[in-house]
Amino acid sequence: MKAALLALLVSAGALAAPPERLFDDFSQADLNSLFSQGWTARSKAGHPGVEGARWNPAGISLLADPAQPGNRLLRMTAQTDGSGAGTEQVQLCHQRKYLEGTYAARVRFNDKPAAGVDGDPVIQTFYAVAPLKHDYDPRFSELDWEYLANGGWGSEKTRLYSVSWQTVRIEPWDAHNQQHEEVGALDGWHVLMMQVGEGKVRWLLDGRELTQHGGRNYPVQPMAISFNLWFSPGGLLPKSEQPRRWQQDVDWVLHARNEILSPAQVEAAVLDYRRRGVAREDSVPASGLDSRCDI
Repeated sequence: MKAALLALLVSAGALAAPPERLFDDFSQADLNSLFSQGWTARSKAGHPGVEGARWNPAGISLLADPAQPGNRLLRMTAQTDGSGAGTEQVQLCHQRKYLEGTYAARVRFNDKPAAGVDGDPVIQTFYAVAPLKHDYDPRFSELDWEYLANGGWGSEKTRLYSVSWQTVRIEPWDAHNQQHEEVGALDGWHVLMMQVGEGKVRWLLDGRELTQHGGRNYPVQPMAISFNLWFSPGGLLPKSEQPRRWQQDVDWVLHARNEILSPAQVEAAVLDYRRRGVAREDSVPASGLDSRCDI
């Protein structure tokens, strides 16, 4: 009897355990505060993007939301003059400790540059990734949202990719993944979600499920939550004196560890954080793994 009662109490305690979540409203007063809370801006050269390009930490900024008084946004700014040396890309990463559960972010895609002429193959993203330790690394894990406002990779179509990776060789390129293309312009704000659990990854755009991935493309190790803004190699407009400057904004990001939340539950969680004045929570346990920001 005592054993059964103890088991019942333990089970009830487990059920009552608080959720483990990351929420960031990007309301920090400055970048020092942002970087002290687990975020890292990339500076290391390399894949992906234009050969010779620089990953510029100065492309990260925090600003007041012009459409919502009191709200603040994360902004990434990248630019190119058409040459490798004149291209600056941007990446921001959180700690590598996320695997199963729900990922969500409210992001603003742009179909036009903030300055300069339009036409460069720019890629605007929200994703989770673990390091690629070697060619065809069998434990490589990556889940990508990638918006191609001006096409790229051999197609001029404006489209949104959702990609679940099995593995890859960078040079020469050989990719093994599952992907979905949502064709059409998506200029403006959108909520991007990934529900990761029970061997499936469900991809949702503004509450609408687009596709499901699984099998060998299911992630197998903790990943870092990342955003980056870069240019597809090949297809840049000719070199010019005035750089073409692109921007992507992020309102908030949420990860619910080992919870599969519906779009309505994600929206309710964000509204609850804001109602309570909680701009940030990070109760997801550390993984103890190296947290890099270079892919």
